Amino acid sequence: MKLTALRPILRTNHLEETIRFYTGVLGFTLAEYNETWRWASLYRDEVSIMLAGPNEHVPFEQAAFTGSFYFNTDAVDALWLQWKDKVKVCYAPETFEWEMREFAIYDNNGYILQFGQAVEMNVSLSEEA
Repeated sequence: MKLTALRPILRTNHLEETIRFYTGVLGFTLAEYNETWRWASLYRDEVSIMLAGPNEHVPFEQAAFTGSFYFNTDAVDALWLQWKDKVKVCYAPETFEWEMREFAIYDNNGYILQFGQAVEMNVSLSEEA
């Protein structure tokens, strides 16, 4: 038995605006949209997400996720250059000691989206001493 994918559902009171943000700014493709259900499915490359408006099954007032959504990429700096002037920035690109270069932005609902790329840290023997 194995898990094969994770597809988060982001709740929003602004479904159409959120679809425009993910497709127009971040380059996702709208795969499916059901206005009656207030639901949409989007993808970009190997990443899939769903968006949903309020419904009778899940109480919802506003975006409230205590973590962040972390996307691995092979071009973190290119994404930063493409998006930095179009989004609200959480933090600019930084290379961390855990060998990741990453930045974070907010989507139109306030969800934190982090984008990271593995980098190799070059530590010389003289630096280790």
